[in-house]
Amino acid sequence: MTFSKLSAKQKQVFRWCYQPDSYALICDGSVRSGKTASMACSFILWAMSRFKNARFAVCGNTVQSAERNIIMELEQMVDITHYFKLRYLGSKHILTITGNGTENRFHVFGGKDEASYKLVQGLTLSGVLFDEVALMPESFVNQTIARTLSVEDAKLWFNCNPDSPEHWFHKQWVEKCDRGERSDTRHIHFLMQDNPIMTPEKIRKAESMFSGVFHRRYVLGEWCVAEGLVYPMFDKERHVVQQMPDLQKCDCFISCDYGTVNPTSMGLWAVNRYTGRAVRIREYYWNSRQTGQRRTDEEHYKELVQLAGDLVQQIQYVVADPSAASFIECIRRHHLFRVRQADNSVLDGIRDTSTLLQLGYLQFHENCADCIREFGLYCWDEKTEADTVIKENDHAMDDIRYFVRTVMVRTLREIRQEGGMQHD
Repeated sequence: MTFSKLSAKQKQVFRWCYQPDSYALICDGSVRSGKTASMACSFILWAMSRFKNARFAVCGNTVQSAERNIIMELEQMVDITHYFKLRYLGSKHILTITGNGTENRFHVFGGKDEASYKLVQGLTLSGVLFDEVALMPESFVNQTIARTLSVEDAKLWFNCNPDSPEHWFHKQWVEKCDRGERSDTRHIHFLMQDNPIMTPEKIRKAESMFSGVFHRRYVLGEWCVAEGLVYPMFDKERHVVQQMPDLQKCDCFISCDYGTVNPTSMGLWAVNRYTGRAVRIREYYWNSRQTGQRRTDEEHYKELVQLAGDLVQQIQYVVADPSAASFIECIRRHHLFRVRQADNSVLDGIRDTSTLLQLGYLQFHENCADCIREFGLYCWDEKTEADTVIKENDHAMDDIRYFVRTVMVRTLREIRQEGGMQHD
């Protein structure tokens, strides 16, 4: 990272920390805008020039995300490695940096839930870099900030992609800074155009991956409310097909959202080994409320076998609702299918499903009437402050999300690499 090749906003990041009365820096905006790399580099250069034998914190949503987004990036930055020696001890999550007669330690933390604040208790920190701060609970962030209060000239660095305007970080930090209520805090808003490595073609590719609320947040960089249909990009003309795929070229999977009182939804998927594209070729949907009859685990299992039909030998595994412990055990007991518990990250699953729909990697045979119906009914709950979906008409939507987050991981990774999206 060479200073002469930085954008105007990236240069502001490097200069900010040396100005008087600078305490906190907020960098928000679109993905791939160059904010994370410039913040990480400037954070280290500032820390190594101002402190000796001090402790700092690098915080991500998880330790793994902080290692991926910050530590691994720093290890490849010539402007860091040319002047300093970096040694990361993964077992203790500590990065030690030495150079120019100075040594400092950078502790890596994950702030994923309300209990995470306990991780930082007892430490004294001279500065903190919060990566993806909008994904962290307020309790963790506040406790980490408190660890810096006894250190003179300590500073805070925040970066994130936008979320709801009612998000605690937007209300407590972004809005107050913009209104002048935090005079010691600087807010810099980034777009993809502020990243020198993003050519017009790369920007077009990145923009094509998002639609709806995710386009507004991740491309336009807006703090906006999730409203209307969850999947507005779903188009019957584009996503519903009449012909079956060539199953000789496909691996097959079944995704399952299990319910007793609520509906049970299962989908049989054919994933092309060469293109990574998936077609839901048939489904099973049982609504006990409408039929007036509940089915047992064994009855649902029989339907699972019937759904697989002549493709039993091609089923790689069943992706099951992780809360359906008894049904998972039932599947395993019969020794016909392998079964995996699904990744049930709701918002991540919705985002990834949106990306695959937007790019045409998910299609649905016309006989999958229930999931096609739910696409037109699945909505955001506009009465809540957080991003929440209305828990109705969502059972096929859930099993699709399980499939995407558990099976389509490789396809999503390749899409992001092609679009330059592996990091901010």
